[in-house]
Amino acid sequence: MPAQGKHRRPKSFRLGRAAAVATVGGAALALPLIGATGAQAATAQTYTVKAGDTLSKIAKAENVEGGWKKLYADNKSVIGSDAGLIKPGEKLTLGGAAKTTATQASTSTAAYVKPVDATEGTPYHQNGSMWSSGYHTGTDFVVPTGTPIKAIAAGTVVSAGNGGAYGNQVVIQHADGHYSQYAHLSQLGVSAGQAVSAGTQIGLSGATGNVTGPHLHFEIRTTPNYGSDVDPVAYLRAHGVSI
Repeated sequence: MPAQGKHRRPKSFRLGRAAAVATVGGAALALPLIGATGAQAATAQTYTVKAGDTLSKIAKAENVEGGWKKLYADNKSVIGSDAGLIKPGEKLTLGGAAKTTATQASTSTAAYVKPVDATEGTPYHQNGSMWSSGYHTGTDFVVPTGTPIKAIAAGTVVSAGNGGAYGNQVVIQHADGHYSQYAHLSQLGVSAGQAVSAGTQIGLSGATGNVTGPHLHFEIRTTPNYGSDVDPVAYLRAHGVSI
């Protein structure tokens, strides 16, 4: 290119909507167009999470440079603290840091709360012959009868009533496909089909069913039924709840 300052700029210099052309040694060079509204910024590519997806699967299919770890780092504000808990419907940015939008915020960590203000009692997966599965399928929170119990997140009540050994229970389906269960309640405050929000009072703690004293038995499941349990404390912590 000619040295800077060797040529004066013409008094009248305009760029049309076609690409500008310069010459160097008689050869024509197409220059990038700078329109009146400026260059158009590149739009970041996004991916909508589907059921059955994992970060590794998405990174491989979309050829993400840096693999699933880079994908997670760029989308941590959307996914939360557990890379293994991505939810259908979440929009992930491929190749750049994601910004949390109003839509994403509805499934963000701020949308989850603790089911009751109490410390943890019998933990998840404690072994024992008193449980038909051979281990504790939920987490207990020791509270006196009559303590308000809250829905951990927005969802729809799929059942509310007598659950046999669970006593009076409520089961709620959430947007990520998981179900929360609240057992041994003394009173029910919701009914099947009812929509709830995070923090909605769904009943009062008690000692109904197969118990030795009042407490809340809390489970997270992948189906509404017994036997599909996952670690409830890990699930809540992954959604920003401090326990």
